[in-house]
Amino acid sequence: MDEAARQSYWRSNLRLMAVLLTVWALVSFGAGIIFVEPLNEIEIAGFPLGFWFAQQGSIITFVVLIAIYVWRMDKLDQKHGIDIDGYGEEVHHS
Repeated sequence: MDEAARQSYWRSNLRLMAVLLTVWALVSFGAGIIFVEPLNEIEIAGFPLGFWFAQQGSIITFVVLIAIYVWRMDKLDQKHGIDIDGYGEEVHHS
């Protein structure tokens, strides 16, 4: 992989991480802390929605974001011709 392709790959990776971390921050801090009072007016299964986000919602969101990151990185690796063999070593395809 040449330097330009490496730079493109890294920029795409950073952009993806920035978007996913922004979503995580908005859900964790926004729904669980900043907007907790208005969200607490809504109840789900007898629990205030703000409490739910602070306890389970941010964790579930984080796990979903990890799955999205893995999926998108697999696509990015394929786009740039990078593959990982069974031993964790990079295999470059031409």
